[in-house]
This record gives sequence, C-alpha cells and structure tokens, in this order.
Amino acid sequence: MDTLIDVAGLNARKASGQRTVVLDVRWALGDPEGRSHYLQEHIPGAVYVDLPTQLADSADPVRGRHPLPSQARFQDAARSWGICDGDVVVAYDDAGNTSAARLWWMLRDAGVRTVYLLDGGLAAWRAAGLPLEGGPVEPDTGDVTLASGGMAVTDADGAADWAARGVLLDARAGERYRGDVEPVDPRAGHIPGAVSAPTTGNLDDDGRFLPPAELRRRFARLGVDATTPTAVYCGSGVTASHEIAALEIAGFSAALFPGSFSQWCNDASRHVITGADPGA
Repeated sequence: MDTLIDVAGLNARKASGQRTVVLDVRWALGDPEGRSHYLQEHIPGAVYVDLPTQLADSADPVRGRHPLPSQARFQDAARSWGICDGDVVVAYDDAGNTSAARLWWMLRDAGVRTVYLLDGGLAAWRAAGLPLEGGPVEPDTGDVTLASGGMAVTDADGAADWAARGVLLDARAGERYRGDVEPVDPRAGHIPGAVSAPTTGNLDDDGRFLPPAELRRRFARLGVDATTPTAVYCGSGVTASHEIAALEIAGFSAALFPGSFSQWCNDASRHVITGADPGA
C-alpha cells in the first residue's frame, strides 16, 4: 500500500470533492506552539492534532516521554477529528513529516489502511502556491472504529537483544546517539548494538522523502535487507515512526519500540553505550 500522497494528488482530491480528512500535526521538540502555528495558517479544511495530548499519554519514566494512548482514548480523538470508517486520511506537518508520521503509524496500527503522509508537508503545499487559511476547523464528529496490532512493535526486553538477531536502528540525531549531547533524557548515549540512522537521512533538501531506490541503498548500507528483522527507536517513539515510514517506502518492514530511549535510559538496569560504535 502507498505511504505517501503528493501535493498534486491531495489538491486533486480536494478539488473534485472526494472526502479526505486532512490533519495538521505540527509539533517539534522544544517548540510547544504547534497550535498557534496552525491557527496562523494551514491547508484549507485541515484539523489540528495535538501530539502531546492526543497521540500520547502523560510522560512516565516507566513507559517513556510519549507513551502510546489507550485504544479507547485514541478512538475518541480520531472521531473528534472527523474520521469515519473508510475515510482517506492525509497527515502533514512543517518538519518533513517527522511528527505527522506518529499519527500515520498509530492509524496504521489501529487498522486504518488509507492513511497517507503529505510528501514535503506544508512546505510543499506552500511551494506549489496553493491557498492557505487561518483559524480553527471544527469537524463533525466521526464514527471510526479503531483496532490495534496492525503494526509490529517490540519492548525494552526485545530491544535489548535485537541486535543479536537483526538490525536495531536509532533514528535520533547523531550527536544524541553518540552521547555528545542529551537535551531531555537523564542519560546520554544509545542502546547497545544499535546503529545510528538519523531521520534527516530519509529526506531531500526540500523535506520530501528520498526516492525508494535511494532509501533502499541507505538502509542496505545500515545492514537492512528483506530477511533481517529490523526495529527502530528514537527518543520517545515519535521520529522512529518516520523511519518506519521511510523503510516502508524502501520496501522493508520494521518494528517500533514505542518507549524508545526515554524509557530505556530511565531504567537503571539497562546499559547505555556512548560513542560512534554500536557496542555490544
């Protein structure tokens, strides 16, 4: 199934009146003003999704900084955005889809197969000269019924020995992987055996995903192939979803460690590696 829709495809759907739920997931680490940015301008008809409160439970050292919400909580949120069963859903942000991918992954996991990332996000829409609007959008309540278990996941125990049988990718910036800096979590470094694979390497200079062949080459250099089990983590499970989307575009599947490093490093029994070497 397709992962992406481009600006021309979304604009054509909107122009022809095809029902499409467009969701704005603007959020970035260190920038709490996503809703304000949305209210200033967004794609016409787009509904705002608040990542910290609607795509996560409250931070918990045992579960991580952005624990996945319950199925019931997520279904209530999805209905509040106007999603009905069978709808086409398009998610975007203004950061290369690094936050919108969290929603894409969660809806996929919940059984929504017709959910797409807008390739290039809001920047691509702007670059095409298409209209924007400000203010809130309040949709009619939807009736979508969500499930769970549609996407592969692993936990801390699985991540601990993943590298012994497959490839564990760390989607954070290289300096956080190495432990040079750690702006939010109590320990710096990476999970033993993990390979550095920053999400920035999935995108071109315009914030669009690289073509499938280029992504396949990128992940092949990191040890990924069709027969090797692959899992991904990041700081709190948000940008790891972006890496899973990139892997899917490349033709690979991967499991998500939802608690990611924020869960791992809060457990004193878990070893942390610093430096560029994956460690053991």
